[in-house]
Amino acid sequence: MSKTAWRKIPQSQYPLIENFLRKREPLCVGACSRFISGKSHVWTYNTGDEISAFLLYCRQSLFPIFLNGDEIPLPGFFSRFLRKIHIHSVSGLANDTDLLESGMKKRGYNPADCIDYDLMTLDRAPDSFPGGPVDLTFRKPTEADRNDLFLLQSAYEREEVVPQGGYFDPDNCNKLLTRLLACEQMLVACMGDLIVGKINTNATSYTRYQIGGVYVRPEFRGLGIAVKMSAFFLKQLMAEGRGITLFVKKRNAAARSVYKKLGFTSRGDYRIIYY
Repeated sequence: MSKTAWRKIPQSQYPLIENFLRKREPLCVGACSRFISGKSHVWTYNTGDEISAFLLYCRQSLFPIFLNGDEIPLPGFFSRFLRKIHIHSVSGLANDTDLLESGMKKRGYNPADCIDYDLMTLDRAPDSFPGGPVDLTFRKPTEADRNDLFLLQSAYEREEVVPQGGYFDPDNCNKLLTRLLACEQMLVACMGDLIVGKINTNATSYTRYQIGGVYVRPEFRGLGIAVKMSAFFLKQLMAEGRGITLFVKKRNAAARSVYKKLGFTSRGDYRIIYY
């Protein structure tokens, strides 16, 4: 690796980036997943032979990892980059996103919304949880469930994803649901023939899954469905020898309580800034 400042990394040097990401994997599963996809652009800032900062761009989103905080200057090309490419979001540990957001403000990018999360990890499969409706069952969804899944996914996005001042886009929701069914793992909770809840992975890194999309119909909440569904799903995933990462809104006390019951540990403050 050249002893220069910020530079774009060619694919021939991607093994060095993989090593950098593996060391920080529990805290950046989303960035790892996009890097693995091969559809991203990567820049690093080097101090000598060591990578001091990392910036990934993929599908209108930026993922920063700034190890030395205020000592890291923003890339010199950043102004030109922002004029050419629309940025929808910046995601990462709160300190890193704040540094990037500060530089973007100076270049005319003003955030529309900022959401704070707890970044949590799990490395031991959860116990089984008693209780819950007696007729509660779990299974993998099929394409025949698409209409029911769309109702749950759209409700989840309106409740947990759409930023302040934003709008729900049913076309994008359908596209995401198609990708989730084709590329991710998903579990649905059923009572009789009715799907009452869902959970899925939304990113896969080297040794970890990131889960999200956890949703239970409002009229079925408070019955223990979320805990039992999550525990069942997590046990299946962790049987592969993988760890789990997620981020949950700080203001979502009910969800945070579920994850703590399952054994998740808070690892830091995560932030998504929308533009």
